[in-house]
Formats: sequence, structure tokens, C-alpha cells
Amino acid sequence: MAMSQLPPCFVKKGRSVNSELLSGGEMLMRSLEQENVKLIFGYPGGAVLHIYDAIYKQRTVEHILVRHEQAGVHAADGYARATGDVGVALVTSGPGATNAITGIATAYMDSIPVVVISGNVPSWLMGTDSFQETDMIGVSRPIVKHSFLVRSIESIPEVIKRAFHIARTGRKGPVVVDIPKDMTIPSEKRAFFYPKKINLRSYQPVHKGHSGQIKKALEILLGAKRPVIYSGGGVNQGEASGELQEVGRRLGFPVTSTLMGLGAFPGTDDLFIGMLGMHGFYEANMAMHEADVVFAVGARFDDRVTNNTSKFCPNAKIIHIDIDPASIQKTVSRIAVPIVGPVKSVLRELLACIDQSDKKPSTVALTNWWGKINQWRDTEGLWHGLRYKRRDHMIMPQDVICKLYEVTNGKAFICSDVGQHQMFAAQYYRYNQPRQWINSGGLGTMGFGLPSAMGVQFAFPKDIVAVVTGEGSIQMCIEELSTCKQYNLPIKIINLNNSALGMVKQWQDMQYGGRHAASTYQDSLPDFVKLAEAYGHVGMRVTKPEELDNSLEECFSMKKSLVFMDIVVDPEEHVYPMHIPTGAMNQMFLSKTEKSE
Repeated sequence: MAMSQLPPCFVKKGRSVNSELLSGGEMLMRSLEQENVKLIFGYPGGAVLHIYDAIYKQRTVEHILVRHEQAGVHAADGYARATGDVGVALVTSGPGATNAITGIATAYMDSIPVVVISGNVPSWLMGTDSFQETDMIGVSRPIVKHSFLVRSIESIPEVIKRAFHIARTGRKGPVVVDIPKDMTIPSEKRAFFYPKKINLRSYQPVHKGHSGQIKKALEILLGAKRPVIYSGGGVNQGEASGELQEVGRRLGFPVTSTLMGLGAFPGTDDLFIGMLGMHGFYEANMAMHEADVVFAVGARFDDRVTNNTSKFCPNAKIIHIDIDPASIQKTVSRIAVPIVGPVKSVLRELLACIDQSDKKPSTVALTNWWGKINQWRDTEGLWHGLRYKRRDHMIMPQDVICKLYEVTNGKAFICSDVGQHQMFAAQYYRYNQPRQWINSGGLGTMGFGLPSAMGVQFAFPKDIVAVVTGEGSIQMCIEELSTCKQYNLPIKIINLNNSALGMVKQWQDMQYGGRHAASTYQDSLPDFVKLAEAYGHVGMRVTKPEELDNSLEECFSMKKSLVFMDIVVDPEEHVYPMHIPTGAMNQMFLSKTEKSE
């Protein structure tokens, strides 16, 4: 007997089935409504047309029509990064699903909660190589936190409940829900139930750190003479910025950050010694190398931070907090005190232990340590001397970011693509708020900037959203200028145009004798001003240093318009500092001719 034919007195799991009857597509939309989803970023196709008909019939969840499925997932990702909520994307089967893969991998690498709903061919055709069939579960398996294949109409609500629960808890990440077309046929109705709670026996993320380990960590921290707090993206994802700041200020310790952790500790605070890693601040990398205690908070010891792990922080006791037990001792094995748990609750318990302790950090040792750090700052610090050299009649990319910070009062959402421009934006814009800096860190996805900015702008329509990009990255998803036009998104695009794949060219300069293999465009770039205007936006081109300030101010004065600023920057400029490959953290290129050692 079909569920729609069951008598009203039938009870399943303690809930009456005497409820409204909905199709699978309608169940999906009602389930998303129950999860407080406001936006779906999607692109229609045959396998999801039943779902799109259900979207048309409701008014609670708004659908945003993107121009490419990769961009749809990036937009959902940007929405999730900026808000902390789960982002949602909807794609059709076959090429629609496979186009979404790069977006899913981007979210996976940075632990971003996204639910991607993919349509598929009818269940009876699966496995027959039918038109636009792809095994989405198989294709996406290595790059998702979990995936579901819907096998019955009535299971849709529980599958969605599980998907959102898994995406937003523990170490967050993307979840794929694959729905065969016959599960959403409008004429097939079932009773709708949305579970209030979900219990997954095989998935029980920890909610609290081990108290004994936290006390042991505090004992080591209070005895440190050269401590560093090393914060990562987990602080932002775990909503623990306030706790991190309080710990840093209570102890008086220097705080550094990964690329993904920027904004969790205010960039303008004197305790903040800048970003660390491959293109990190000199003072941050030097402090990490000479530290006797490293307190890693929500960071995963990425290779772009550690350089050669055998030479990483050679004299330091390392304390590591991470919500994912698989991340503990995964890359760096010398962990003195591992603590598995949510960053927020662990730091709160640590603060309570600080309150109860009579011991304080050594004032003399900290004074000496800060003296050394400040000396590094004064001699080589990016913000304490701006050591890059200007060439006559050339706009320096660093100057663009500094002026961008000034004209936005440091309060804009900055979404970046990947390359030199990304590093300049990370180095020279001072992020004072968590979730203010939106970029693809782990996967390094070119094309991420513009669609992620769309997600941010939809989430915060009254805020300033800027994209820092390069002429290579922006062309990856430039079709989304059309989406911006349809929905009147006043995003500001800052294109640092050096007529090359800048970071590729930099590596070729430094490691391949200046042999620029396939890294320059040879005068084949489009006229970005005309291109922006063709999409119905404002285009501006800036070529002279004396034009930069007024042009940026004019750009941001146009509150209701998308403005594409094509800024021609010095094509020979590199990003420094830069780790010397296979070296220690204190081994850096400081310029094309200088090294730290």
C-alpha cells in the first residue's frame, strides 16, 4: 500500500500521517523552508524541471539564476562563508553536476557548509549510460563530507535534515544530495513529515574538549618565554573570534593567522603580527621559527604555512586544538598537547582556567620577546615600512590594496580570486572582522572571486563587497557579470592587470630562469571596460599612479552600480616575503635579490 493510501489513524515513529500530500519536488522545497533557507543558487535542466516547477509555486525560498554551475556553488559557498549559514546550490544531471565539482572541492578544502542538490536521470535508467547521466555520488565522493542518493519520495525530508545537520556540525563541509527525476514527479504525492531532530549513531561530533588536556595546555602556555598563538580558519568557522581575542589579550601573547584565519583577530591590534606562511609577514614567520610554545587554534598545519615540516618550529612545544581528530598529528607529528573539540568551547574553558589560576606569564620574558618581534617589524615588516620599491610611471599592486582599504574604511567584504592579487589583498588590507575576507585557500580556485562575491552581496545587500582579482582569474567565471546585471548587484571589481598569470610568472622568474612558458597573454586580453559595458555595467581603466586615488573614490561613490576597474599594475612586481622551498619558516626571499639568511 502506498503511503498516500494509508488510513489517517496510521502512525509512524510516533507521528500521525494525517498530513498534507506533497510531490517530491514540493517536499524538497518545504524541507529547505524548514531549514530556514532563503536563497538557492542554481541552473535548470531536464532532470530538475519538476523541482523548478515546485520552486515556481512557492514564495519562501528565492532562486538565483547563475550562468554556470561552478559559479552557483561558489556563490552558495560565499554566502556560507559570510553568514555562517549553510549555502545551497541546485544543478541538473550530467554536465550540470560535473560543472559543480570544482565548487564542491573548493568548499571541501576550506570546510565550508554547502548542500548541493543534483538532479539525476530516473532511477530505472541509472547505470545504463542514458542521456546526461553521471554517477554524481561516485564522482563527488572524495570531495564531500557526505552524500545521499534519494531512493524514495517519502525519504526526501529526512535526507535533507541529515544533509544540513552533517554540513553544519563538527568540521563543516559540503554535502551532496542526488535526486533521480522520478522522485520528484508532480503527480506522485506522499505525506510530508519533517523531523524535528536527527540522531546519526555513526556521526557524533564532539561538543567539548578534554578538561585535563586543556589544563595541561594552560600550564605550558603560562610557562612560555617565546609564545605564539597560531590561529586558523577554524576560529572563523567555529564563531570563536571573541574567545580568541580574549585569550590573546589576557595572556599578552603575539597572534598570527593563516590565510583562512584573517579577521578572527583584528588586523589593527598591536598583538597581531600578521599572516604567517609562504607569503606571510617576516615577523610572523620569524616568531614562529623561534617560538618555544606554539598554540595552534583551529589550524591544520597546511604546507603553505609549514614549508618543510621537518624544520617547522624546531624548538617549540605545540598545542593543537581542532574539531577534527583526523587533523591532529596529520601533518606535524610533534604535538605536545592535542585537544579535540570545538574551538569556541575549548577556548571558553581555557579562559575559565586562566581565571582560576594564580600563575601569570612571565612579564620579563614577554617584554624581551616583544622587543625582538618589534625589531623584526621595524626592519622588515610590511606594515611598518612598506618595503616594496616603486617604478616610475607604474601603479604598484600594493598601493591599490592600501588605497582600497582607505576608501572602504577597512569595512568592506573582500572576495579574492587566486594568485598574486590574492596575496597582496591578504597582506595589505587589514581585516578586523571575522568572515570579512572571502577566498579559496585550500584548493586555490581561480574564478572563485566574482561568484562568491555574489553570494556575499545577496546576504548583505547594504554592505560594500569588492572583488580583488587578476585578468586570468576573472575570465574563469566572467559570465556571472550577467547574473549581477539581472539582480542589480553593486559589486566593485578591482582587476590588478599585469598581463600575465602573475604567480605562475613569479615562480618561473625565481625557479626557471625567467622562462615564461604559457604564462603571458601576448596582447590577447579583452578590453575589460567595453566588456563590462556590454554586460550593462560601468567600466573604468586606470593606467597612471596619479589617477589611482580619484578613480577608486569615484568607483566606490557609485553605490548602486557594479563597477569593473581595470587597473594596469607593474608587470614585474613579485609578492614578498616568500618561503624558500623546502626551507624553514625563517628562510624567505625578501625581494628578488635578498634573502632572510
